Order: sequence, then C-alpha cells, then structure tokens
Amino acid sequence: MNEAGHTGYRVAVVGATGAVGEAMLEILAERRFPVRELAALASSESAGKTVTFGARSARVRDLASFDFDGWDLALFSAGGSVSAEHAPRAAAAGCVVIDNTSHFRMQANVPLVVPEVNASALQGFDGGIIANPNCSTIQMLLAVAPLHRAAGVSRINVATYQSVSGAGRAAMEELGRQCADRFNFRDPEPGIFSHPIAFNLIPAIDAFDENGYTREEMKLHNETRKILGSDRIQVNATAVRVPVFIGHGEAVHLETERPLALDSARELLAAAPGLRLLEGNDLATPMTHAAGVDPVSVCRLRRDLTHPNGLNFWIVGDNVRKGAALNAVQIAELLHSQGARIGP
Repeated sequence: MNEAGHTGYRVAVVGATGAVGEAMLEILAERRFPVRELAALASSESAGKTVTFGARSARVRDLASFDFDGWDLALFSAGGSVSAEHAPRAAAAGCVVIDNTSHFRMQANVPLVVPEVNASALQGFDGGIIANPNCSTIQMLLAVAPLHRAAGVSRINVATYQSVSGAGRAAMEELGRQCADRFNFRDPEPGIFSHPIAFNLIPAIDAFDENGYTREEMKLHNETRKILGSDRIQVNATAVRVPVFIGHGEAVHLETERPLALDSARELLAAAPGLRLLEGNDLATPMTHAAGVDPVSVCRLRRDLTHPNGLNFWIVGDNVRKGAALNAVQIAELLHSQGARIGP
C-alpha cells in the first residue's frame, strides 16, 4: 500500500458538480474514507464553484489543466467522452481510477466490480482503471448473485423502471418543469428526453443497437456475464424511463439451472450483503425504500408459475448512491482494506 494509506490518500473527484459527483463527495465524508487531500474537478465552465465535502468546502478546479501526478485515487463521473480522454491520463500518472461511465467496462483488462458480488476481481490489482457497472446491473446482481451461486442462473428477463436522475441533474430539472407545465395545462416541451417525461413513460433508454435493443439493455446482458463470470447467462432486458426523480425499479424473472426452493431463495436474499428483503406483502417503492438509502430492497419474491425453476421478484435501489457513487467508494474501501497499491 502507498504510505499515504496511513494518514490518508490524495483523492480527486471528477465531475464534482454533477449529481453523482456530489454524492461521491458526500459518501466519502459519511464513510470517513481516509482522504488527506481532496481535488474537486469539473469542466472549465464549473471551475471556481464551491462544493461541499463533509464539514469542509472545496473550490472546483479545471479538469483539463489538472496534473494527476502525485495523486493516489480518482473517482470519475463526468461522462464517457471525458473519461476516455482523462482517465488514461490519470492512470498513466500512477493514479488509481474508478470510473463510473460505460467506456471501459467491457475491456478485458479492466475489472468490473460490485464489491458484494465479485470482490475477487480485484485480487492482485496493481494499479490502473477499475470500472463501476451500470446502475441497473448493480442493483439487479445484488439479488441475482446469491441465487446464481446456489443454483446457477441460466436466464433473466428484466424490465427496468429507471428514474430521470440516471440522465443527470438536467433531466431532474426537466421533470420538475414539465410537472409544473402539466399542472398549469401547458404542453411540456421535451429537451433531455425524446418525449415528455412528466406523467409519461418512455420505453427506451440510450441509443438503439442494430439488434433492436438499446445500449442500456445490452449493458445488463454484457455486464452481468462479465461480473458473474459466465457466458451461459442470457439476459433479456427492456429499459423504461419513468417520471420518478431518484430510484430505479426492476421486475426480475429468472430461471435457474438447478431447482431452488422458495424458502432457500428467501434465506439467501435475506443474508445477502447490501440487500434488504421485505417479507409478505410489504412493498418497496423508489420513494420510500430507495431514495437516499444505501441498501437495495427486494420484495414480492414468488415462484414463477410458468417455469419449474423460475423465480420472480421486484427490486428498488438508489441509482445515484449504490448505483453509482456508493459502489465507487466501496471499491476504494475494498482496495484500502486489501492493502492494494493505491497511487504512484
């Protein structure tokens, strides 16, 4: 471990003025990650602004001119194109990069990590870039992984109901404006999204691939396979944007290779780290069980009546926290606890 680990690390947060960047700063302070020095980085347009880090404040610096030499850890959440340009630059300077975008996720030499699921992917890590999975993948696999280890998951059908915060702060502001428009009998004008989002559903997230699926849907398929280490798992996803500010919901229907009793599945989910199982008819919703909450909640666990090895359940999670910022900080904590090399 870098000697800085005894007194704290020099940590840079890239995208510090965005919703996820602000959450990263908040969670680093909440969880008392050993930060000796903090750099809040963003675009030149945001340089000079002030962000909060626990009881302290930090002035935002321009990412483009920032020198990562001598810095230990960089948490990136500023968009794929920004990460593509600056994350390799940070890594080349000896900084460990934890990137929240999709840019590096499927690269073979880049670990894709959910600490509660595949912490072993970081064994022997000796610097470079680590990828944070997609928000929907993270919360789904917290529930799927223990079932997969017990009975082998062969197929997952999932419909996601994703909040607008997944598209950033501007999308949240758009939902707020459009709600006001609707209440005042005005037709809302779409901006961030292809259609009005207030009191509406949009059955596509991200661009379409040639196969008719969106990139968001393919992330669930590809990332699940990489994280669980199995090319046999088939993930059939439909991603839907819903008029919720924070918190994603997912209706999951999975099939296992071997029979798994419902009571056994219940015990596995109840014991899974980072997961909270609601019993009986208790319902988890984004507003009441996800927004601002670290654990992912599962409810409506039941046998699939159409398949002998099928299980159904509903999941909600805070996409800004566990789906992004918290997972990144937990990766950093895991590196710290394992004594991995952090920094030059």
